Amino acid sequence: MARRIKDRPASERPRERLAEKGADALGNDELIGILLRTGLQGANAVQVGQQLVDRFGSLTALARASIDELKTVRGVGRDKAVTLVAAFALARRMARELQREAPLLDTPEAVADLMREDCRVREVETFQVLLLNTRRRLIQTAKISDGTLDTLLVHPREVFKPAIAASAAAIILIHNHPSGDPTPSEADLRVTRDLIRAGQLLKIEVLDHVILGRATADRPKDYVSLRELGYFCS
Repeated sequence: MARRIKDRPASERPRERLAEKGADALGNDELIGILLRTGLQGANAVQVGQQLVDRFGSLTALARASIDELKTVRGVGRDKAVTLVAAFALARRMARELQREAPLLDTPEAVADLMREDCRVREVETFQVLLLNTRRRLIQTAKISDGTLDTLLVHPREVFKPAIAASAAAIILIHNHPSGDPTPSEADLRVTRDLIRAGQLLKIEVLDHVILGRATADRPKDYVSLRELGYFCS
């Protein structure tokens, strides 16, 4: 029989450890267990949290899960599923809220940090444009298309229309690779070259094209900057 969390020493209880050491000291299963509050006979809340992680394979997949999908895990009823969906929704809203604070986007890392959570939950390639003012601060984000990048889906007219409307001085292109590998495809490079040329004609500089994937042991960065790879003229 699983040992109840309340029967553990205080130093081993997730809530007490979070209060003392901070959330980063806890594992995913423990943080989820705090949200769940209770387990079921034979499994405490942390163990149910681990079952959720195992069932969906990653936090990204767990964040995408519907209430009905979450309820397929033993010990997760409607109320617990609603709590989890609400927690992930708040995380996404926080990411969007950061965008409204006009962050400085002068490095690929800053772009990746801004857009990582937005892209993480997308199951298809989504091409977006970051509109910037003369100080390289974000004006707004504009979604252009869903689907594998090609010149039909990403037409310069659609890309630069929101930039012109917002009086943007420059733009940064960004899209995700759901496969996790951010290596640019030939289509990615072709679209980038076309948009750089269009931007030169319109006097709106295309600063970079950042592709977001997932980090691995062999690939510590979860993004690729085409400017860093040398596809932009200096």
